[in-house]
Amino acid sequence: MDRNFTLAVAFICCAMVLIPGGDAAGKILTAEIGVSPFFVAWSRFLIGMLVFLPIVARFDPRLYLDWRIWLRGAFITGGIASILTALRTEDIANVFAIFFVGPILSYFASGLLLKEKLDHRRTVLLLVGFAGVLLVVRPGPDMGIGALFALLAGIFYGSYLTASRWLATRARPLEMLLSQLMIGTALLTPMGITALPAYSPALVIPVLISAFGSAIGNYCLVLAYRRAEASRLAPFIYLQLISATVFGVLVFNTWPDAWALAGIALLLTSGFATLALRPKN
Repeated sequence: MDRNFTLAVAFICCAMVLIPGGDAAGKILTAEIGVSPFFVAWSRFLIGMLVFLPIVARFDPRLYLDWRIWLRGAFITGGIASILTALRTEDIANVFAIFFVGPILSYFASGLLLKEKLDHRRTVLLLVGFAGVLLVVRPGPDMGIGALFALLAGIFYGSYLTASRWLATRARPLEMLLSQLMIGTALLTPMGITALPAYSPALVIPVLISAFGSAIGNYCLVLAYRRAEASRLAPFIYLQLISATVFGVLVFNTWPDAWALAGIALLLTSGFATLALRPKN
């Protein structure tokens, strides 16, 4: 395994813990405290922007004249707003399971649009992982509006992952992260201000965890996608479901059943089996 790919895997594994952690805090805000998902999404982008703005040594306003940067920012904005809406009514593990249409979309879109070579072995492993997703979520006629928002979040997220790979060399990682934070803040400000809740000390910690988990996690994603193709990294995105299930148990006392555990086993198998694959010449 080459060094760049090893680093990419390390970064993406960190992201797969931080992002669900931020979303667990978001679920506390929306489902238990009753805060609007749009406020949570807006505060997440705003706080992240304020934290990373002074860290970025070079700010190039010309970056924001590139429509592709705005498209990528809109994808992640839509994904975060949708998943926070889904978490308001659905269990976190179920939301993330449905959300995993995103890596499938990213894998095939990267081959179709970015002309990345799709290895049939990785395709099979990715589909095995997706079978695990189906065991966890078991879709059917009882799926509610929250499940539909989770599906929408997955579509947005898969598009964002592909766009991140497409624009991986457009700017430095911190500049790319700052761009999505600024764009997300701009797009969500009207709805965020409208849904501004009354101040309460109980809001502070989950708002900060939601913001920092998302910002640092997505920065790790930017670093990962600079080092490896989206098609090679796609199966590792499934590790998010493992983290989401653990957070569901520890934070919300929602335990996976036997079918969900079987699905998680398939997801782990498909993800870690990619480590044994060698690139074809």
